[in-house]
Amino acid sequence: MKIIMLGAPGAGKGTQAKKIAEKYGIPHISTGDIFRANIKNGTELGKKAKTYMDQGALVPDELTCDLVVDRIQQPDCANGYVLDGFPRTIPQAECLTTALDKLGQKMDFAINVDVPDENIVNRMGGRRACVGCGATYHVVYNAPKAKDVCDTCGEHLVLRDDDKPETVQKRLNVYHEQTQPLIDYYEKAGILKNVDGTVDMKDVFQAIVNILGE
Repeated sequence: MKIIMLGAPGAGKGTQAKKIAEKYGIPHISTGDIFRANIKNGTELGKKAKTYMDQGALVPDELTCDLVVDRIQQPDCANGYVLDGFPRTIPQAECLTTALDKLGQKMDFAINVDVPDENIVNRMGGRRACVGCGATYHVVYNAPKAKDVCDTCGEHLVLRDDDKPETVQKRLNVYHEQTQPLIDYYEKAGILKNVDGTVDMKDVFQAIVNILGE
């Protein structure tokens, strides 16, 4: 079962991807992990990716695609995998489709965790991170025992720059511009499934299981 997770930043697709991987015994593949593994192992692709990352530049689509295609051919992907954070753009999606065609494979599902922008801005704005141990909280869904104090180490909790409303809105604008077209792309391919990401996480997961089957 080969699955792509779609959804805006903060929609919770990473959490759901991990749960899918656990339930169905398939690897959860995130591009960040692939980059780190290749850089750590000093592979040719890793060295190329590192030159871009060191400059704070985005790794080009073609190289990202090569890294992903290399990863999905590993033995642990024989029964499928769940892709999280890739593809992000139409060129990446086309590159993946072409590569899978060559392998005689195709994606089975593209699951879009659908959450309106305003929910995401509120959700991210409620996040708090510990300056000491890095633990994360949410003022509504996962509040610390004492306001703005970490349960684990007692250090101060802060709202990260990444989670400030204006930053979140910028990220959402980029998402709508670059990644939203993927929803149309996979709808045309006939594999898109939408789930309501505004409900409880357990209910989101149940909706996904209903699509994928027990």
